[in-house]
Amino acid sequence: MGALLLEELRAFTARLQCAEAASGDAGLGIDLLDAIEALKSVGCAVQAVITDDVATSIRADRKAAGLPQADWDRGIASQIALARRESPNRGGRHLGFARALVHEMPHTLALLRSGRLNEWRATLLVRETACLSATDRGIVDRRLCSDPATLDGVGDRGLIARAKALAVELDAASVVRRHRKAVSERRVTTRPAPDSMAYLSVLMPVEQAVCLQATLGRDADSLIATGNSGGRTRNQLMVDLLFDRGTGASVAAGVPVAVNLVLSDETLLAGGHEAAQLQGFGPVPAGIARQLVAEAVDSGTETSLQRVYSCPQSGALTAMESRSRTFPKSLRKLIDLRDRTCRTPWCDAPIRHHDHIRSRRKHGATSVHNGSGLCEACNYAKEAPGWTARPVSRPGGTHLIDLGTPTGHHYRSAAPPLPSAARQSEVEAVLIARLRAS
Repeated sequence: MGALLLEELRAFTARLQCAEAASGDAGLGIDLLDAIEALKSVGCAVQAVITDDVATSIRADRKAAGLPQADWDRGIASQIALARRESPNRGGRHLGFARALVHEMPHTLALLRSGRLNEWRATLLVRETACLSATDRGIVDRRLCSDPATLDGVGDRGLIARAKALAVELDAASVVRRHRKAVSERRVTTRPAPDSMAYLSVLMPVEQAVCLQATLGRDADSLIATGNSGGRTRNQLMVDLLFDRGTGASVAAGVPVAVNLVLSDETLLAGGHEAAQLQGFGPVPAGIARQLVAEAVDSGTETSLQRVYSCPQSGALTAMESRSRTFPKSLRKLIDLRDRTCRTPWCDAPIRHHDHIRSRRKHGATSVHNGSGLCEACNYAKEAPGWTARPVSRPGGTHLIDLGTPTGHHYRSAAPPLPSAARQSEVEAVLIARLRAS
């Protein structure tokens, strides 16, 4: 039955790929949008049921095999993520979402399966009831989702407000505990934005966030009122004030912080156009990369140039070997520059562990070829029973890893391309050879 359903799904997917727009018939187009949205919701509901079934089956097999309980769940979220072409972090969320719907929120699952509720709104309900016991969560589920009309026309904010109100009514103490836990998880993160910009996100208690924004706004208004804005807008002033106060730039000139900018010699020295790579951010246009280097040198900021050698044909980094059981500092840095982020497919998490692809207990070498950068979660996941990993030999080519899961599925991970070195013409190569010979 399962294999037949899989073939039917693949056949239907192929048919849907050939669907065309309802040209000239807006009414039919709206009906198609509605039907496809319902299809997406039904698919999400079925995915949740299958996800929970997969997890239950894997845990049962591991329990029957006599593995310790701590290993029953290891790597399951990563398998879910790989199948859905998403990061392991998102895989964990999908797994938690599935467990909540299948075991504690049957009415929400039924609404999702009927197409009356989409995945995002179901996720909001699961999120806002996460602090409650299974019994109380079931009450919220019944009150909000047993009647499809209850949430008809209610926006996302209204849905969140209703779920929060019921959570406080049923168990105010758990809501308070959840708030305290959230405060303990405050953090600062960055993520890329268009046009070589970045978002700096601060997760903090709401009263602190409001106070910080009000203070920056007040001081920006003061600079504008006194004519000291330098032509900057209010928003620009608020950003500059935040940077000055966060780095101490207004009272101390440049505290040295290591920022790795990887660019080719042609981009740096010969006006090349190939993008550079800013570690922790991503590609930066060549002109902006040169500007960053020039500004750092002109301002007196401590700046150093370190050469990284790569294969002229493929751009792959030159191998470095070591007999150490752990990766030495220089080799770790080389792996960081090559991999940039966790090497698990679809995982963009920062590198936290430098891992032997073929483990030391299987005589894996401590080398750049047998090394990979992984986030903490992915490194622990691949140690679960049934997982395999091996480097794929491609002399002078892009570094490849073959990752195998306990279900027999295999995924390839290729290192991202590096900026290429300046190419020599045949005439230049001959001239250089003659000069060296003389």
